[in-house]
Amino acid sequence: MSVGLVVVSHSAQLAAGVVELAAQMAPDVSLFPAGGMDDGGLGTSLEKVMTALGLADTGNGAVVLTDLGSAVMTAESALEFLGNPENMRLADAPLVEGAVAAAVAAQSGACLDVVCKAAETALNPVRGAADGAPVAGSEESDGKVAAVLTLINPMGLHARPAAALAGQLGAMDVDIEINGVDGQSVMMLMTLGAAQGTELVVSATGPDAQQAVDLVRAEVEAGFGEL
Repeated sequence: MSVGLVVVSHSAQLAAGVVELAAQMAPDVSLFPAGGMDDGGLGTSLEKVMTALGLADTGNGAVVLTDLGSAVMTAESALEFLGNPENMRLADAPLVEGAVAAAVAAQSGACLDVVCKAAETALNPVRGAADGAPVAGSEESDGKVAAVLTLINPMGLHARPAAALAGQLGAMDVDIEINGVDGQSVMMLMTLGAAQGTELVVSATGPDAQQAVDLVRAEVEAGFGEL
């Protein structure tokens, strides 16, 4: 079981669309929309949110994402009615990007706090690649494992491979950067706009650093299964 997600929006169509998009990245995660009023009009429904929360929490908790101000108030009220359970979080995050990032984290088996953090940091600024690209496959004296790899798949690092890569890396005990952004964040990887032929500068530290770099290398050299 994984952490579940609830998407609260004033629009039933918007909530359903965000869930549909996030589900493409995380097919095994419980995602539930809670959009619109009970009569189908624009607005938010306390009953819908509470029902969705009950469905989303399958044992590992749930994270709630919202669009506009009153949706936040409705979500807060729902959590209060439920006694503010410790296994539920209201994320302060952008709706679409946060939902996708959280879904990828949940798909990787991340815990509740990590899934919530993934949503809230989905749009962190791109830091920019570090100066001085390391030699491919080298291990630096400060404990970093690094590589320089070239994308060979025709569409580059688009949504599907970015989600697959972030999900697998998210399950590892590693701090990893790819061209200066967090390799465990699907949204940050997608902001790179890395097309075919782009060089990826990979740098990792931590217990799983070598395993993580080897994973990125294998995926890139296999064209993410798209060749």
